[in-house]
Amino acid sequence: MLVKCLHNGNISQPHSHKNNNDIKAKVSTIDEVIQVQSADGNVLKYPWIWLRDNCQCSSCFNPKLQSRTIDWRTFDISVNPKSLHINNNILSIEWSDGHCSEFTLKWLHERSFTKDNQEKWLNDVYRLPKIPWSAADFPSVLKKFDYSDVIQSDKCLYEWLKALAEYGVAIVENTPIQEDQLRKLANRVSFIKRTHYGEEFEVRNKPDTTNVAYLSTPLQMHADLPYYEYKPGVNLLHCLVQTTGEGGDNLLTDCLHVSKILKEFHPEVYKILSTTLVEWSDIGEERGMKFFSLYRSPAICEDRWGQFARVNYSQQQRYSHFSIPLEDVIPWYKAHATFTQALYDPKNMVQFKTKPGDILSFDNIRLAHGRTGYTDTKSNERHLIGAYLDWDIVYSRIRTLKRQLNLI
Repeated sequence: MLVKCLHNGNISQPHSHKNNNDIKAKVSTIDEVIQVQSADGNVLKYPWIWLRDNCQCSSCFNPKLQSRTIDWRTFDISVNPKSLHINNNILSIEWSDGHCSEFTLKWLHERSFTKDNQEKWLNDVYRLPKIPWSAADFPSVLKKFDYSDVIQSDKCLYEWLKALAEYGVAIVENTPIQEDQLRKLANRVSFIKRTHYGEEFEVRNKPDTTNVAYLSTPLQMHADLPYYEYKPGVNLLHCLVQTTGEGGDNLLTDCLHVSKILKEFHPEVYKILSTTLVEWSDIGEERGMKFFSLYRSPAICEDRWGQFARVNYSQQQRYSHFSIPLEDVIPWYKAHATFTQALYDPKNMVQFKTKPGDILSFDNIRLAHGRTGYTDTKSNERHLIGAYLDWDIVYSRIRTLKRQLNLI
């Protein structure tokens, strides 16, 4: 419930103060904000309750923990400023509850409620903007980084993660041909996400497997683990052995790009794909553990602003149960067919082959991927080591690196 604070009295003088730097501060009783006017004339507004809630004194905030310590069970939501003044670029406020707060003007400017400042914060700190791409864009989009550089240099680590966040794909090359090197790279970020396939998994021809990815037959376009509510965000595939003949090529499509096309040119198809709940499942056994994973979600998921947030697509992992109204089934299949055609359209899909030592990293929330089939023989093997990362962890690492490198 939104609680609006009501002003119930006059504020004692002075209402405003001007210092030698020509910076002003005053209280507005109309919209319950404190206005700070800088020397250049810009006026920034801050709600009273927000300022009191974000008091930076040791009684209200623990700088070591970076944590607010105010107890809201006893917090007075009708609190208002009695007086304020600015000295040495510090705004001091005396509150009606007897408390005093101080805020540096730099701190206030960084947290201003202007649209431009908030957009800058969201794009620079919260999440890097995603840049959609087509097949024609891919040669300029795909960034490659040297494994040793990423392991040894925080700047290179940041650049790799930045490219991965923006474009959804990047390659780390010249990785030693050893099975433990993928974990070493993942540990540079934080830690591997564990699934019912373990922390690391082998992608190679296994005739007795319950996973179609572990065969040498063509692997249809898909996003991994759509049957997880919190599915892995980043897929890492370290190529140890690559086929010398035809086949074993990687297929990638940017579903952010495809979703924009569908939304603009096929709005009814997009609406069906983004609103119809589909059952995604995985049933089998791995390393002696049986599993039955199941999750319901649309093929295209949107965030609260109606923007693309996640793709769920896997012909092999779409369950036969379909818990939707009968009359919605056929329209969904038609929409699904249009989506499939768009994923495989040469204008959208790219095909390439990684070489031994390459680690292909891509956004599993955003990209669909697949593989061409190959003939598995002793002289034509294909062997990858795979692992996952969570985007929460990746974005955390990006932010700490940006601070460390003085980029924010």
